[in-house]
Amino acid sequence: MSRSTSRWNSDRLLSMSAMIISFSTLLIFIYQTNLLRRQNYLSIMPYLSVSVTRDAAGHFFEVELENLGVGPAIIESVAMRYRGKLHPLTDYNGDLHRFLVAQAPELDSIQFYSSTIIGKGTAIPANAGFQMISVGGPPEEYQLITRTLQRLLQEGLDYEITYRSIQGERWRIRQDSQGPERLD
Repeated sequence: MSRSTSRWNSDRLLSMSAMIISFSTLLIFIYQTNLLRRQNYLSIMPYLSVSVTRDAAGHFFEVELENLGVGPAIIESVAMRYRGKLHPLTDYNGDLHRFLVAQAPELDSIQFYSSTIIGKGTAIPANAGFQMISVGGPPEEYQLITRTLQRLLQEGLDYEITYRSIQGERWRIRQDSQGPERLD
């Protein structure tokens, strides 16, 4: 009589166990790599917000683009929407003051102002601000800028800023958005 040989001897069981452990290790490695990738994206996420400062007592008005995130924001485009028409700020050399004067010529009389040019490639570091325009000086100039901007807002003035992180993720903010909108 022939003896039946067992197909599952200790060598085979050991080999099969080693393969199952190796495959499990590979799955865990892939899972951990995905977690690290997501953590990396979140650890460098910029979060832009437009801040408006109005100090009637000090006759000071300012519009600032703030990065409240943890990574730098790299500007791709800045555009203003007014009366339904989109105006890229590049048409005004990246100068918000020039755009505002083109829409409301009375603002050209303001003498005590500061305006910074913003355009493609401008980087705003984490926890930093970028002053777009500020007006300070006589009360008449403060009142003129606040009154005129209020009128322009009622007539449909809006902004649209597109930016990216250093990982290439693209985001957009608008006046009516609840925060940055992811574009990718």
